[in-house]
Amino acid sequence: MHLIGIEEHFLTPEIDRAWRSLGLEQTDPSVALHAGTWHGRLMNLADERLALMDETGLDVQVLSLTTPALHDLGVESVDIARRTNDTLAAAVARYPQRFQALATLPVSQPEAAALELERCIDELGFKGTMLCGRVGSRHLDDPALMPILAQAESLGVPVLLHPRVPPPAVRQAYYGGISPALDTALATYGLGWHYDAGLQFLRLVLAGTFDRLPRLQVILGHWGEMVLFYIERLAAMERVASLSRPIADYCRANLYVTASGMFLPHYLARAAAVVGHERLLFSTDFPYQYRAGGDARAFLERCGLAGRAKAAFAHGNWQRLTRGAGVS
Repeated sequence: MHLIGIEEHFLTPEIDRAWRSLGLEQTDPSVALHAGTWHGRLMNLADERLALMDETGLDVQVLSLTTPALHDLGVESVDIARRTNDTLAAAVARYPQRFQALATLPVSQPEAAALELERCIDELGFKGTMLCGRVGSRHLDDPALMPILAQAESLGVPVLLHPRVPPPAVRQAYYGGISPALDTALATYGLGWHYDAGLQFLRLVLAGTFDRLPRLQVILGHWGEMVLFYIERLAAMERVASLSRPIADYCRANLYVTASGMFLPHYLARAAAVVGHERLLFSTDFPYQYRAGGDARAFLERCGLAGRAKAAFAHGNWQRLTRGAGVS
């Protein structure tokens, strides 16, 4: 069965240098985590990556820039984004049966980002884009960032909301004071990343973004970044939110959910109960969750789905979601 992973990351030397020139390895611990084996695998868009895809059983990777993407860069990010997307398009052209792509955007420059998204979809054949939460001090529901989301809706392409590290004050107040290593782990892959991404989606809902952009489709990794497990509790906010629909309805109409390498059948079952089987997507969160032993293919076989539901999870839902993307 054809297996497509829709959250599979890469990095370029230019972006790595840009992060370090800003000193982000001192202020964003996720930058420092991109080292060693992970660093090499992020940089590789050829033989090594393909070999690991074959080993785990993945037929296609949908490539996206790893966190924190270009969210901390200024006007220089416009040219960096364009060069990055051209590099990505060349990789997809070399291996068109193995790679697809999500656009890298200069999000601090929203109008330019909207234009670059249009170029990536219409000219380069990309399938959507990925955003990493806050842009400076602005959350994704900030009106200044609306051109990016409006463009995604207009083009009919999805936006993957990827985690990023919480701001320093939050890290100090809630995740600090244990030990340097544990503080970093708790604020990133342990918990902080996932609260941050889930909050970005909830802020979009509560700000009425999906009422204004009803066709906008958003993807959350890690089985919904905590949101789906608290959907009943979140409904209590409907008493004070000026929304057109119940919060759960936005999850069923505007949200897709992917595994991000968390290969747990009971998490899949919970996600399906909230958003429906037609909104489940497969992903391995390469290279961070890569495990040897045919892991991706093994999970597909034991995930609890069969027949059409399994095929939809493996590839069909993604193909339907992106049917109109990159066809110009």
